[in-house]
Amino acid sequence: MAKIIPFKAVKPTRAIVGLVAARPYQSYTVDERESRMEYNPFSFLHIVNPGYKYDQEVTGEERYRLVKNRYLEFKEDGVFVQDEKPSFYVYKIVNRYGQEFSGIIAATSAEDYENDIIKKHEDTIAKREETFKSYIQTVGFNAEPVLLTYPDNAIIADIIKETQKGYAEFEFTMTYRDTHYLWKIDNDKTIEAITAEFSMMKTIYIADGHHRSASSYLLYTDEKEKNTNHKGTESYNFFMSYLIPESELVIHEFNRLVKDLNGLSKEEFLIKLDAFYRIENRGQMPYHPSKPHHFSMYLDGEFYSLYLRKTAYQFKTALDELDAQLLYKTILQPILKIEDLRHDNRIAYVNGRHEMITIKSSVDSGDFTVGFGMCASNVQQMKQIADEGLKMPPKSTYILPKLRSGITIYEY
Repeated sequence: MAKIIPFKAVKPTRAIVGLVAARPYQSYTVDERESRMEYNPFSFLHIVNPGYKYDQEVTGEERYRLVKNRYLEFKEDGVFVQDEKPSFYVYKIVNRYGQEFSGIIAATSAEDYENDIIKKHEDTIAKREETFKSYIQTVGFNAEPVLLTYPDNAIIADIIKETQKGYAEFEFTMTYRDTHYLWKIDNDKTIEAITAEFSMMKTIYIADGHHRSASSYLLYTDEKEKNTNHKGTESYNFFMSYLIPESELVIHEFNRLVKDLNGLSKEEFLIKLDAFYRIENRGQMPYHPSKPHHFSMYLDGEFYSLYLRKTAYQFKTALDELDAQLLYKTILQPILKIEDLRHDNRIAYVNGRHEMITIKSSVDSGDFTVGFGMCASNVQQMKQIADEGLKMPPKSTYILPKLRSGITIYEY
């Protein structure tokens, strides 16, 4: 059964939380990052990019040590303050499109990850797991929660709703026009009620943050082995997560762009596609599929609809039903000879919040030759794939909400 516990979060003060909070480091362009760091001394980016202070690029263990130093300086300067009592945190995001997400920030169990109570639907890369494990082992904190989802629960929903009637400890809007709210739950009775409801859940699912959770699990196994007096209550037994109900999770697709046709002419490529799909030329009219197993394609200035021939492909598992897998197995791998979806530089990905016009522009510019659009998968597909112990192809889902770093921090 799922185990979650309250923890003493380290948080920015209310006055400057909006200045501290940051998107993941890699999501900024170099110019964006440098501009924010130059004009905002409170940005969390100063912690994760410590070499900026010395106008020098630092990497590896040296960077990790400097990250820890910058973090300690933020604490010493009163930018960050740790709560005195272990708490849960109700966290709400309202994005620019009016979508609302409300859930609970808590510490979740590495042992649950090991025992498949916390289930995964994506593969991870061992090198990235080890790198992030070494990072958190040195810096001693985690500043961005893993996004987990759980079956809708009326009691938890009522607690969240009631909590949100009170005064929010944080309320701030980012430059992306997302508004964030945070309430602290430190009442023992309420904490027990939340803990009890989660303890009755057989499984919860990782929505976003597979590498962070895998790295936290590696940290747990390392520290457990080193600790001859291991009790199971140490901070390394847990990692910070943001848990939201399944009904609030929003999943968009990732569309595909490919640089070339693997030496085929346009006509040869279309003939090979015909073995798997009914093809209709839509001309200049942008087309976006409305059903699973239908795809859009943009090639040589024209849109096409591709409808899977039912006799051309067998559905044996939940993964087979996934459009990202279907596209890979019928087009990307056999025809375009793209084997490694993570590392092949012939393929790129565009999240489905962008219109098909983005694919058109990328192909018309000459940067790519062909683009494919698909329907988004859903929570039930994600869960079924995880339940069957299978893994989605890379970039199968673009999941909302997207979280910020530096709002709540979990210390090891």
